[in-house]
Amino acid sequence: MQYHRLSQALLAAVASLPLLANAAQPGLWDTYASLKTHTWVDLTHTYDEQVPHWKGFEDAQRKTLYTIDKDGFQVELYSHVGQWGTHVDPPVHFHKGLRSIEQLDVKEQLLPLVVLDIHAQVEKNPDYVISLADVKAWEARHGAVPEGAFVALRSDWSKRWPDQAKIQNADDKGVAHYPGWSKEALVYLYETRKITASGHETTDTDPGIATSRDDYSLESYVLGTDHYQIELLANLDQVPEAGALAVVSFPKIARGTGFPARVFAILP
Repeated sequence: MQYHRLSQALLAAVASLPLLANAAQPGLWDTYASLKTHTWVDLTHTYDEQVPHWKGFEDAQRKTLYTIDKDGFQVELYSHVGQWGTHVDPPVHFHKGLRSIEQLDVKEQLLPLVVLDIHAQVEKNPDYVISLADVKAWEARHGAVPEGAFVALRSDWSKRWPDQAKIQNADDKGVAHYPGWSKEALVYLYETRKITASGHETTDTDPGIATSRDDYSLESYVLGTDHYQIELLANLDQVPEAGALAVVSFPKIARGTGFPARVFAILP
C-alpha cells in the first residue's frame, strides 16, 4: 500500500516536471516586466482639428452625435484626411499596386530605433538636409545602422508645433524653408542598411524649398521601395541616438492610403 502511494507520488512529480521547467524559463512576461521599468517616450502629437498639416489640406472636422447627458454615452464623428497629424504613409500613398495600410506586417511595427540628429545644423540653416556624411558619422559613434531599423530624423522642428506658419516657415515669396532628407542618405539606409521604415518631424520627406515647387521625389523614393514612413514625429530630443525601440501603431484599414498613427519609444 505504501509502495502504491509512493508510486503515485512519483508519477505526479514526474508529470509536473515539464510545467516546473516551463515556469523556470524566462518568457515574454519577464521581458514585459523588464520593459516596464524603462522610460517610455511618446513620439506622437495630440490629435486636434487645427494641427499643422500639408499645405493642400483643410482643417479636420469633429461633430458630436451623442452626449452622455442626453443619451448616456458620448460619440463623435471625425472627418480628416488620411495624412493628419502624426501619420503613416504606406507605399500605395504614392505608388499604385504597392502595399496599403492593412498589408503592413505587424513585425514592421516593433523596431530598433535609430535617431539621426541634425538639430544643430538646422538651427543655423533651416534648409539643411541630412547628408550621407551625417549618417556615416552616426555609424562611427554607434556602429552600423541595424537592419530592419526605424530611422528617425531629429531636427527639433516639432518644437514649432502647433503653429502652422512656423512649421511651414515660408518667406515673402511663399517658399517654405524647413529641413529634410537627401537622396544619398535615403538610398544608403534603404538599399545598403536595409532599414524597415523612416520618419521625420516635418510635414514632408523633402525639404521645404523642394515641396514649394511640388517636388516630392524623395517621398516617392521611400514609398517606392515598398516601405512606409511616419511624418510629424514629436519628442525626438528625449530619445538617445541609439539603443531604443520604436513601436509604431495605426488602424488596420482596408486599402488605406494613410492614417493618424501612435508612435512611441522605449528607451534603453
